[in-house]
Amino acid sequence: MEKDLKAQQRAITQRTVEVLPLPELKRKIEKAVKANKPLNVKFGVDPTSPDLHLGHAVPLNKLRQLQDLGHMVTLIIGDFTARIGDPSGKSATRPQLSEGEIRKHAQTYTQQAFKILDKDQTKVVYNSSWLSRLNFNDLIKMAAKFTVARLMERDDFSKRFKENTPIGLHEFLYPVMQAYDSVVIKSDIELGGTDQIFNMLAGRDLQEKDGQEAQVVLTVPLLVGTDGTQKMSKSLGNHVGLTEPPKEMFGKIMSIPDSLMIDYFKLCTRLTDEEITKIEKGLKSGKLHPGEEKRSLAKHIISIYYDRKQADTAEAEFDKVFKEQQVPSDITEVKVSSNKMWVVKLLVETGLASSNGEARRAIQGNSVKLNSKPLDDVNAEIDIKSGDVLQVGKRKFVKIS
Repeated sequence: MEKDLKAQQRAITQRTVEVLPLPELKRKIEKAVKANKPLNVKFGVDPTSPDLHLGHAVPLNKLRQLQDLGHMVTLIIGDFTARIGDPSGKSATRPQLSEGEIRKHAQTYTQQAFKILDKDQTKVVYNSSWLSRLNFNDLIKMAAKFTVARLMERDDFSKRFKENTPIGLHEFLYPVMQAYDSVVIKSDIELGGTDQIFNMLAGRDLQEKDGQEAQVVLTVPLLVGTDGTQKMSKSLGNHVGLTEPPKEMFGKIMSIPDSLMIDYFKLCTRLTDEEITKIEKGLKSGKLHPGEEKRSLAKHIISIYYDRKQADTAEAEFDKVFKEQQVPSDITEVKVSSNKMWVVKLLVETGLASSNGEARRAIQGNSVKLNSKPLDDVNAEIDIKSGDVLQVGKRKFVKIS
């Protein structure tokens, strides 16, 4: 364990938004170092989708930093809470997932999380192992420790109430259950995005009411997606997946607005503050070119999840497609059912669009090409032959066979 108290505090608070309360964190660090006993850092994820993206990696990278300081991470897979779905930031009740979907997602979550976390310093637990054992009497006792007024302080609940948008009674139980997770594992620190602060503070409250020492809450920034406006989300299509091929990651990172570059350097790479400050100053003074630094950013990120060789290959492939206007070297071949087909059906059948509507939008947006020639008529019947290359946007290609 890192014995320097100031180094511990500096590293733990680095690149966080809030530490609540900071004096308690200092005391916990001092106690842990003196006893040479690692702090128990809680991080919970609900497996509501099968894949992790760079937005998920922000807190995971912070957790790895705490592990490198000598602390332990308890990774809570919210297989029980996922049955409700976290209402944080949502304007409507989330659809409930089946147990089969949750189990499948949970498996991929843990596999991908260990691309970042140290397995030896991570304890993986499933909150169904304690939440499913609670009976109605237990739930009543726990719910009695929360007030409706307190729950209505949440922005999403109060906003939906004012707009007369339905709020399910079960949604009020979500922060209660997440708080109970903290009690069960006796967490010292809970880490999460800024949208989780209400739930994490609820954990502090419940720990105190149960006679435990309350956890310290650490919030990390939410990563803005490749569109430059909204939080990274797979459902919004502005994400960079941790398991995407390197060439896809490279292309997506190159598409982010220049204004997001420094945030991505801070939240998605392992560069030091000094190195990032040097890049920031160079960009502001004009000594560094944004395009070249974005390439460097993309290669840094890809090297974390793959290696430098694959990052360099992804850059070369990017130049081949975008600079030299060539077809990718590893283009996928797809068989089609006919040599003459409605263009919309062709896009769907080749997997370049997930629906007729998406295909129409791509065509109307002038994003579709056949052998480098634009296809802009949504009603066109297309003659196709083996070897033809169909393209949507700048990164999606298939070869017809």
